[in-house]
Amino acid sequence: MDFTLTKEQQDIIKAAREFASGEFPDRAQEFDRNESFDLDLWRKACELGFVGVFIDEEFDGAGYGFFEHCLIVEEFWAVDPGIGQAIQSTTFGAELLGLFGSEDQKRLILPQLVAGEAIMGTAITEPDAGCDVTSAATTAVKDGNEWVINGSKMFATNGNLAKYMVIFCQTDPDNPSHHKRHSFILVPAETPGYESTKIRGKLGIRASDTAELTFNDVRVPALNLIGKEGEGFHELMAFFNRTRLHICAQAVGLARAALEESVRYTQQRHQFGASIASFQVTQFKIAEMATWIKAAKNLYYEAAWSVDQGKIDHGLIAMAKWYSAEMAVRCADEALQMHGGYGYIDEYKVQRLYRDAKILEIYEGTKEMEKTIVARSILG
Repeated sequence: MDFTLTKEQQDIIKAAREFASGEFPDRAQEFDRNESFDLDLWRKACELGFVGVFIDEEFDGAGYGFFEHCLIVEEFWAVDPGIGQAIQSTTFGAELLGLFGSEDQKRLILPQLVAGEAIMGTAITEPDAGCDVTSAATTAVKDGNEWVINGSKMFATNGNLAKYMVIFCQTDPDNPSHHKRHSFILVPAETPGYESTKIRGKLGIRASDTAELTFNDVRVPALNLIGKEGEGFHELMAFFNRTRLHICAQAVGLARAALEESVRYTQQRHQFGASIASFQVTQFKIAEMATWIKAAKNLYYEAAWSVDQGKIDHGLIAMAKWYSAEMAVRCADEALQMHGGYGYIDEYKVQRLYRDAKILEIYEGTKEMEKTIVARSILG
């Protein structure tokens, strides 16, 4: 399949690369150490049009596809994964609104995300419900014209920063079909009973906010239901078919950074009277990394392009997500190995890449779950 980029797509890549290269490096270590992020940097990215490019023009977005969004994500992660995640995750949930939200919900929220006036998040995982999302026990009970939400969520992206959170809740716990028990409900973070606690000590992507959420009789209007009641599981799968593409782009960006750091270091580092880049064992590692990256990029390009054409191939998306994530972890590992002891200290970017990489195999569906989807798409 020919993925020759258009002039506009090439310009998007160039602009994203220039912005990230100019803004991220000087602050990446600070944000990682402090587990924090400067929201002014996010606002600047919004002003320059890098946030929410997949949002329709009628809601002030650029009206591009997920493919163009992925191109930006890749460039941001190629400079620094933590900052890249902190910026691009501010629209996490906009994909769901775009697919299933009401006109009023879209008009209220989507323009705010593009303008840098609001951050959004989505809460799915619970202490006892990870990959098995149908076990999510947070409840939303109808009381007149309101939903009353009780329960808790773990690892909620932007839980402490979001103005709006999308919550995956049980709305019909007695339904005989586990796939018909849940719905998505929009919850403004200022709603009484909504509490967030920052999760600290993460292995990587520390600039990105992650929280534990609790809901104690949180009341929101019945109109805050997203999509159809009882269709939350199917809406979530459609949501993941978009967001998993982001992870592919993240992985390729991180792997590119690992390769670039490896090339730079091995050409400068001398042992036994020669640069270690001249050793065959090093050259093999560099060649393998470059090949893995190319293969992952081709996979996710095809998957993202297919989604934008309205062709949802669950197996292809899962294949791209699993392979690209595993590839990024391998590249980060090889990069640190080539750096030797220097790669083990935080003066060198490669140790941060090594820590940032692992989450790619976990969030938005573990690599084991992705392999299961791939196998089922083949075996039926």
